[in-house]
Amino acid sequence: MTVVVGYVPNELGEAALSAAIDEARRRGCDLVAVNTTRADRLVDPRYAQDAQAEALESRLEASGVPYAVRRFTSTELAADDVLTAATEVGAELIVIGLRHRSPVGKLLMGSTAQSVLLDAECSVLAVKLPRRR
Repeated sequence: MTVVVGYVPNELGEAALSAAIDEARRRGCDLVAVNTTRADRLVDPRYAQDAQAEALESRLEASGVPYAVRRFTSTELAADDVLTAATEVGAELIVIGLRHRSPVGKLLMGSTAQSVLLDAECSVLAVKLPRRR
């Protein structure tokens, strides 16, 4: 089986990646990291640039967990790309980062995390960063 992680190159993405590595080790399975952006976006801070992708590969290599990285542009939303990858590899778990949001922010805006949580066919582990005080 496989653990799929939706990866973004920031503190939240790193937290999700750490949790995914831990879960893959615990379960004795492979890990697939998905980093994607819409093809119509000129700049997307959630899409790993070359140096960030190399750092991701180095971190996964050092973890000792069998892995694959899927980094690409897409016509789909990031949530759809993560869900598609999970279906293709028969994932038993998807790991995503979850931002702290205000009640109004939750009401007015959809989110990648919400789509993954609602539409995944397997278990989803949502990782949050500790609140800063």
